[in-house]
Amino acid sequence: MTTLAARALTRTYSSASGDVHALVDADLAVHDGELLVVTGPSGSGKTTLLNLLGGLDRPTSGAVFLDETELSALAEKEALRLRQETLAFVFQSFGLVPVLSAAENVEVPLRVQRIAAAERDERVAAALEAVGLTPHANQRPHELSGGQQQRVGIARALVTDPQVLIADEPTGQLDSATAGTIMDLLAELTGQRGIAAIVSTHDPLLIDRADRVVQLHDGHLTAASTVRG
Repeated sequence: MTTLAARALTRTYSSASGDVHALVDADLAVHDGELLVVTGPSGSGKTTLLNLLGGLDRPTSGAVFLDETELSALAEKEALRLRQETLAFVFQSFGLVPVLSAAENVEVPLRVQRIAAAERDERVAAALEAVGLTPHANQRPHELSGGQQQRVGIARALVTDPQVLIADEPTGQLDSATAGTIMDLLAELTGQRGIAAIVSTHDPLLIDRADRVVQLHDGHLTAASTVRG
């Protein structure tokens, strides 16, 4: 079983007005097949937590573990390889390359991994099918709706067959109906593929898609609650 875990995770930033405690002594674990939602108001520490869990930032103290590997202690080259092969990210801003088609955007991480062309084509087609975008494979981002662009982002994350999916406010730029559809998709794909998924949101309407919810307030995690069995 894949487990991504934070142990006494703390991140403090220095500023002209003093130290900012963005995350304080957080303990958290998400397991394969589980969709964990992190809620909290803007500035509560959600992005800081996800950046630390994904190895995009280093903790001031504490540690992040992927199974038995201490992600937060890896050299940058090793951390980069792990992010490319084991972790996947979905962002609020979609993060698509404007001049590339949907299929070409999904293909990018496979090119980074130097996967052979025939296998790339197969995996891109399968990822687009999984998110319902096969008919839009050749369209560029500006030709797609916001929800469709985020589906491309999800397909790009899934195409590497990750063990862990980290999504920071993935519905933040979408209307409520589209946001619900995207969260339903994430929940479905997490269950089908056995991925450990952690998603941040400030939208209380989306938490009922989660297996478990934790809250952040001023960098402090509160007790988790189970939403669905």
